[in-house]
Formats: sequence, structure tokens, C-alpha cells
Amino acid sequence: MDIRIDKNSGYCFGVEYAIQMAEDALQEAEVVYCLGDIVHNDREVERLHAKGLRIIDREQLKDLHDCKVLIRAHGEPPETYEIALRNNIELIDASCPVVLKLQHRVKTAFDKSMEEGGQVVIYGKPGHAEVIGLTGQTQQKAIVVSCIEDLDQGVDFTKPITLFSQTTKPTAGFYALREAIEERLRANGLSPEEYLRVNDSICRQVSNREPQLRVFARQHDVILFVAGKKSSNGRSLFEVCRSENPHSYFIEDEAEIQEEWLEGARSVGICGATSTPMWLMERVARHLESMQTAHETEI
Repeated sequence: MDIRIDKNSGYCFGVEYAIQMAEDALQEAEVVYCLGDIVHNDREVERLHAKGLRIIDREQLKDLHDCKVLIRAHGEPPETYEIALRNNIELIDASCPVVLKLQHRVKTAFDKSMEEGGQVVIYGKPGHAEVIGLTGQTQQKAIVVSCIEDLDQGVDFTKPITLFSQTTKPTAGFYALREAIEERLRANGLSPEEYLRVNDSICRQVSNREPQLRVFARQHDVILFVAGKKSSNGRSLFEVCRSENPHSYFIEDEAEIQEEWLEGARSVGICGATSTPMWLMERVARHLESMQTAHETEI
């Protein structure tokens, strides 16, 4: 049985940068706090917890003083920086540069839309850490939509619209949303060219994973997709794999592998989300190798 790890899977640049920042900070301090899970992967969170990284939420942040707090790749709203300043907290800002640039663009667009009587619409997951940081640039006035149906629950199609996207959303979904907005503007007798500003703010390092995964999934008899259950990117990419290969299975680690999945398989592909560490996929591969060795010994 041939076992291969997808070379394109694993951390995106932003997550890798945040993990390295955490590792460096923990070499200088016994305890470093992190605002939310540093990555949506419980195994990596557990590994860093053993080194001294402690996860906190925004309410707990308000009670902290004179300590170090890491901001993860998703970025944070302005309020977080204000709290840190008041409480003498040293911030280790590991915000992804792509997200920071997007925050600036959203703030600039919001200021302009307020002058013009317009609105900012963000294609994203409500409550997602990155989306919280983006809406924070708009005094919480941006309208967050996760699907086309959400457009009819708050967007005013008689006013100008500036459209952005959470960096990790699928490209197809973003452009389908754009078309739906254009249709609604036309239905109100308005020109999309005049009333809609579109900002494709999807990270291409993330969006390019989808076509790469489609190819990888077709190349193997069985696909083991490794990701945390809290990872929306993981769920999305897993569905891409399953659409190409029905013998695709979502696992958090090697303990969840079932032997019957592998029956008759000549090749197994291991892949993961942008929040899946390479060391975890390698551990899954070693486990498969030991299962194969044990099976051959029995024969």
C-alpha cells in the first residue's frame, strides 16, 4: 500500500508565522496567553499548551494585567489594542499580513461609505475571529453574510454597496454572491457598475488549495483528511476531497482510522487544512505504516 502526504497541505503562511511567534515567545516566558485558539486544531493547541501557551477569551483579557498576550493570525478589532494599552499588556501581534492589509482596506471603505450613505458587506462566517476583527474596523456596522439567502436580511439594495470577503472563504461562493447582489440592484433599477464596489479579498494561498486537492484526491484509492473539527476551512476542503473521491474520511488524528476503510486500497493519500500541522499528518502516515507492517507479519 502506497502512502503519500499531500505536499501542498499544512499551514498557510499566516498560521505558520503565528506558531513560530508563539514558540519564540515561550522561550522567553513560562506563560504566554493567546486570545482564542492559536489554530483550529486541538492537537496543536495541546502541544503548545504543554509549552506554556494559555488560551483566553476576550472577557478574560479585560482582567489581565502586566503580561504577554499573543494575537493569532486571524487579527483583532481595535478594542483589543485599547484594552492592552490600559492594562499594560505586551501584545505579540501575529496577525497575518494579508488580514492586516484587509482590515485597513475595510476601514478605509467604511469611512468612504459613511460619507456616501453606503454600506459595507462582508462575505464570511458570523462570529469567526477574522470577521470579528474586520467588523471592528466598521464600528460593528458592516453587514456579514454567509450565503445568498442572508442578503435579504439586512442589505439595502437602494444604497451603494462595498463588498469584501473573509480571506478563507471559497472563491466560487464569493462570485456567486456578487452576481446575486448585481441581480438585486438591477431589480431596483440601479446599475451595478455605479452602486457596487467589489473587493476580492480571498487569500490565494488558501483558495489554490481547492484545485490542488481535487487532483490529489483523484490520485488515490483512499483519502484521509486530517483537520480539527472546529476548522471551517477543514470542513470545506474535506467536502472538495469527498466530491472527487467517495472514499475520503475526516479524522482529527490517527486514533480515528478504521481498518475497514483501507481494505483493498493500493494507495492512501493524507492531506489536511490550512490549520493542520505537517507533524500530525506525518504521524498519521507512520501509524498507517505500522498497521501495514503488523498486517504483513500476521500473514
